[in-house]
Amino acid sequence: MISRRSFLAAGSAAALLPRSGKAQAAEFDPTPQYVRIKKDFLPGQLLILPRSYYLYFVTEPRKAIRYGCGVGKAGLEFTGTATIDVKKEWPTWRPTQEMIERDPRTYARFKDNDYIQPGGPDNPLGARALYLFQNGVDTYFRIHGTTQPNTIGQSASNGCIRMLNAHVIDLYERVPIGTVVTVL
Repeated sequence: MISRRSFLAAGSAAALLPRSGKAQAAEFDPTPQYVRIKKDFLPGQLLILPRSYYLYFVTEPRKAIRYGCGVGKAGLEFTGTATIDVKKEWPTWRPTQEMIERDPRTYARFKDNDYIQPGGPDNPLGARALYLFQNGVDTYFRIHGTTQPNTIGQSASNGCIRMLNAHVIDLYERVPIGTVVTVL
């Protein structure tokens, strides 16, 4: 028979142990890594899971390179399927009219003019940009680098998929024009 003292001592000791019975959420890691994926996508396709902040470049059936990314704020996110029809190194940038209207203070230098910010280290699109099209029409959504690396792993953009510059450079070299992109 177990004594009250033994029962209380065992209970106290158990409370100090880490909880292994419950599943723990994996910590977000933006570092590119080879992973297995559950669904079948064709090698060469990109899969983006905004809720988990990961972009997957499928390398072979059920295998991919996973990159951390930032995604659009609530109500501004892109979903669906598109293709990469344009790729640019150190792209130029101008916010859309909707972005200027939504946040005129941030984009004041673009209001009532045709100014286009040249490519370079201060450009919000970063080192590389992959332009998403649907049926030959520009969606104005991009997969691109960023000047705000702290937003990787967050819903912080105006809809685009952001990556660390080193990671988007790596991805840029891997994907050709015509790559299929699926955002779930």
